[in-house]
Amino acid sequence: QSLLVRRRGADDLVLTTAARAAQQQAAASLATRMFVALIRLDPHSRVNVADVVREVFPWVAFLSEEELHTFIGELVETMRAAESLDNPAPVVHLIDAWRHTAEVLADPELAAILSADSDGDFGPTPAPQAE
Repeated sequence: QSLLVRRRGADDLVLTTAARAAQQQAAASLATRMFVALIRLDPHSRVNVADVVREVFPWVAFLSEEELHTFIGELVETMRAAESLDNPAPVVHLIDAWRHTAEVLADPELAAILSADSDGDFGPTPAPQAE
């Protein structure tokens, strides 16, 4: 079991035993390695994976087929690399980036604005100022 500790003004904490954390990490690692191996070793599985990805990430409906396959390829490679480092952050970042792409593509007006030619270089972007 795990215990959620809510903190004011800071991220919540999850307390668990080291054995439980190790079991969760081992199970997630195994699932990731099996998924990646299936995709890498069986070229025909990409068709099935595309269906799975459509089910898991409904927003991919706004991606083209080429973009969908690019997303799947990047997802598989990022999962493989992130698992080898025991760091899920790159996978979450990749999924967020592609979800934002789908959000833009879902809005034809916004997509047209962002894909239109600009009037040139607007110069360097100033660094954010601390408040």
